[in-house]
Amino acid sequence: MRILAVDTALGLCSALVMDTATDQIIARESLLMDRGHAEALMPLVERVMDKVPGGFSSLERIATTVGPGSFTGLRVGLSAARAIALATSLPIVGITTLSAFAAPYLGDGSERNVASVIDARHQHFYLQISGGQGRIITPPCIIPILEAEALILSAEARIVGSGASLFANLAEASKLKVICEANQAGPDCEWVAKLAAFANPEDARPTPLYLRPPDAIPQQNGRIALQ
Repeated sequence: MRILAVDTALGLCSALVMDTATDQIIARESLLMDRGHAEALMPLVERVMDKVPGGFSSLERIATTVGPGSFTGLRVGLSAARAIALATSLPIVGITTLSAFAAPYLGDGSERNVASVIDARHQHFYLQISGGQGRIITPPCIIPILEAEALILSAEARIVGSGASLFANLAEASKLKVICEANQAGPDCEWVAKLAAFANPEDARPTPLYLRPPDAIPQQNGRIALQ
């Protein structure tokens, strides 16, 4: 299946076209950025698609990350992916950033659990813990750091994701019960595409995964009442 996958949820702006039947990456591009996804994404997608024989008409599915992540970044990726899916009449699936972070470490022959972590700020983390074969042990949640550490330690997990390094002290103190990988700015679109190939579009809808309300709340004072 030839899939276009996009991601703007965290610190990357990425697009990739992959033939999941042959594991061939046809074209890809990824830019490291914390802001500016809205301006960068569509030109990046165009550059990627220019390298794909057959262009958009050769695609069979669209995939996008749905969070958790930056509110602004998520809206950019979701809006672009939905627009492309609408224009091409292709099915679209949403993949969580936490699952995409974990995917490279699942089914690799290791039975170790995998804890995907993203810094949600204010001493809280987005967390998901997956079993060695992909079974979800702790569903996506937002919890304080001490609770996250307790869950990770009890699962004896490998820590991955954009916030992994913030648990380095836990890994060191655990005497190898916990392993900490290097931080990733964002999930690898290759794994977004691979997960999307097996997802059911009816179950994996491109709906943002918001685990907390936004930090900014629209101002209510001074609004004019509708007549």
